[in-house]
Amino acid sequence: MTDHTTGQTTDHITGPAVEETALPGADENRRQVLYWRLLARLFDHEEQATLESASLAVVEDIGLPPALLDPQASIDAIVQRHPELAAELDALMVPETDEEGRDRAAEVRRAALASKVLLNVFATGTGTVTAGQLARWQSDAGWLERALGCRPGELRGGRGQGHGGAGGGVSPTGTKGGGRTPDLGRLVPEIGPELGALEADLVKRMHLREVLADPRLAAQLTPSMSLIEQLLRDKNNLSGVALANAKALIRRFVDEVADVLRTQVEKASAGALDRSIPPKRVFRNLDLDRTIWKNLTNWDPEEERLYVDRLYYRHTARKTTPQRLIVVVDQSGSMVDSMVNCTILASIFAGLPKVDVHLIGYDTQALDLTPWVSDPFETLLRTHLGGGTDGTVAMALAQPKIAEPRNTVVVWISDFYEWQSESLFESMAAIHRSGARFIPVGSVTSSGRGSVNPWFRERFKDLGTPVISGHIRKLVHELKSFLT
Repeated sequence: MTDHTTGQTTDHITGPAVEETALPGADENRRQVLYWRLLARLFDHEEQATLESASLAVVEDIGLPPALLDPQASIDAIVQRHPELAAELDALMVPETDEEGRDRAAEVRRAALASKVLLNVFATGTGTVTAGQLARWQSDAGWLERALGCRPGELRGGRGQGHGGAGGGVSPTGTKGGGRTPDLGRLVPEIGPELGALEADLVKRMHLREVLADPRLAAQLTPSMSLIEQLLRDKNNLSGVALANAKALIRRFVDEVADVLRTQVEKASAGALDRSIPPKRVFRNLDLDRTIWKNLTNWDPEEERLYVDRLYYRHTARKTTPQRLIVVVDQSGSMVDSMVNCTILASIFAGLPKVDVHLIGYDTQALDLTPWVSDPFETLLRTHLGGGTDGTVAMALAQPKIAEPRNTVVVWISDFYEWQSESLFESMAAIHRSGARFIPVGSVTSSGRGSVNPWFRERFKDLGTPVISGHIRKLVHELKSFLT
C-alpha cells in the first residue's frame, strides 16, 4: 500500500491484538520490522541478518533491553533484570477499548514485547527437550497467558496459578485496569488447545524416564495436564526413584487442581434454609433488626427505652437431603483431561455431608473406583488410560447403584463415540425416565475444547438432557441444584 504522507510504498502488517490503524510513517516502519522478524523466526530458524540488525536498532532506540532479541533468554530472566517490564507485559495483547486515547508511538514498544513472548512460546524447535527447557517454556507460556489477560495456566488446562515470574495486576476474571477487557470466550477455545498441544509435544520429546530417575532434574518439572497424562500412561514402566518422583508430581497437580475446584464447589453448595428446625438461640444468630421491629409496641416515650419481650433469631440450618452422585468417566485416550478433572471433582463431592459418591471408569472394560473416590491420587494410579470405548460395560456397573432414582444424579463423561450406540442410549434414556437426573458431559476440561458424537448429541437434545461441554465450572454449576 502507498503511504500518502510520505509517498513511500510499504506492506502493511498487523501484529497480535493490534488494530490495523495508520501510524506515523517512522513508527509504522519500525513496527513492521519487528513483526517481519517475528514471522521470519517462526518459519525459518536461520537468522536474517538484515532483519536482526534493523530490529536491534529499533529496540535500542525505544529504550528496551537487547535481550528481547535473544532467543535463549526467558521472559523470567528479562523481567528479573528489568522488573519494570512486568507491568507492561500484563494484558499486553488485550485490545484496548479506547482507540482514540491510544499512544500510537507506544505500539512499537508493544510490538517488541509481544514479539518476544510469541517467539518464546511458539518457536519450540526440534529434537530432545530437557527438564529445564520444559520448565522455561511453561514459564514463558504463563507470560503469554498474562499478556492475553489471563492467569498463568488458565488457557493450557492448568490450575490458573502461576509458574513463576514477577509482577502482577491481572484480576481473577482476567481483566486489568485501563479499560482492557479480554474476550475469554474466544481466547480459551482457540488459543488454549494450541498451547496444550505444544506442551504435550515438548513432554513427548523429553527422555522422561531418565529425567524422573534424577531427583535434581525431576525437581525442575512443573506439573501440567500434558505431563500428568504422560506420567499416567507410563506409570507401569517406572520403578524406584523414578516412580516416586512421578507420584510426587501427580500428587502436586491433584492438590493444586483440588484447591481451585473446592472453592468453586463451596460457592455452589449452600442449601436452602430449613425453617422446620428452630434456630439456635445464640448471640451470633440474633436478628437485631427484627427484634427491634417486633418490640416497637413496648417503646416507653417517657423513659425513652425499648422493653424487649421476645428475642428473634435467624435460621441457619440448611436442607440437605441425602443424595447419590454416580460419575461415569470414559478413560480412553481422548478423555484424559476429563478423567483427571472429574476424578478430583468426585473426591470433593465425596467430602460433602450427605452426598454418596460413586465413581466408575471405563474403556472396553469397566472399573468401580468408588473405594478410592475420596483420594483422587490413588484413584488416578488405578486408571488405565487408552484403548477403545464400550459404555455398556460401565452401564452394567452403574444401573444397580440407582436405588432411589429421585435422589440420584448420573453424570456420564465421554465423547460418546461408541460401537453399541443404540443399546447404550436406550439404557441412558431409561435412567432419565426413571426419575433420576441424567447429565451427559462431552468434556470437562480447563481449555473447554471437546468433540462429541453428533448422533448422541442430537438424541440427548431430543431427550431433554443436552450435552454439557466446556469448562469444568459448567459441570459444577449444573450440579448446584443437586447439592441444595
